[in-house]
Amino acid sequence: KINLTKKEAEILKLLCLKKGTVVERELILNMVWGDDNYFNGRSLDVFISKLRKYLSSDSAVSLSNVHGIGFCLKDQS
Repeated sequence: KINLTKKEAEILKLLCLKKGTVVERELILNMVWGDDNYFNGRSLDVFISKLRKYLSSDSAVSLSNVHGIGFCLKDQS
């Protein structure tokens, strides 16, 4: 059992709603932080790293970076 922070949960929810497609960084930043400034972008990278760590125990799930665009959550189910 993992307890997510509010921001972790919001990011994961966005990725799940658009599972299998690329979610743009700017969309995540605007939906979760309210703007897409540099510092929030760095925070997003930390949250993505944490989510990857949480999801790493399930080999059927992957959270990939699409360089310069955003992130994509995929599962093999």
